[in-house]
Amino acid sequence: MWRSLARLVLRRPVAPPPGAEAFSYVGVVSPILGVFIGLSVIEIPILDLILRHTVPWTWVRYAALALGVWGVLWMIGLFASLRLHPHLLGADGLRIRNGTSVDVTLPWSAVATVGARYRSLPSSRTIQVEDDVLHICAGSQTSVDVVLGAPIQVPLPAGPSRPVREIRLYADDPAALVARARRHLPARQYR
Repeated sequence: MWRSLARLVLRRPVAPPPGAEAFSYVGVVSPILGVFIGLSVIEIPILDLILRHTVPWTWVRYAALALGVWGVLWMIGLFASLRLHPHLLGADGLRIRNGTSVDVTLPWSAVATVGARYRSLPSSRTIQVEDDVLHICAGSQTSVDVVLGAPIQVPLPAGPSRPVREIRLYADDPAALVARARRHLPARQYR
């Protein structure tokens, strides 16, 4: 996250490999993160004012100020990591990402079908495994279904998943992602 924050501040985006197309997934979480960042920026001086008049120890004010600034920078870094690391689609396959924590590359030979379908999930966790389906969510939603030809284990931050037959992910423009992906699949694999 901190590297992503530095790249955002220095305006050094991560360029996709030649021939790859990038697909964003931050549209659904941008308003939420924007509100949290805005409220945190407002909260820092208010808390400092309250602590200045109620707590006699200066070090408590400085600690609260440091934690508040760290929290704002962390949230901006999270937003930067989501924005700078989009899903990538190229001749080699589909690269599914969520910031710097999730990075799954599926070769086209492993993909059976790709389709667009919006789903809301009850949990807000980014990674959810249910039966033999892996959900890589944004804002508790998915919008693209990738059905695999055979079960595979997927590398995840907590270790490899159990074998999954389908991966569901969120993309801001699922129709465009599906249309581009279908160019790499035989016509009979449309869904």
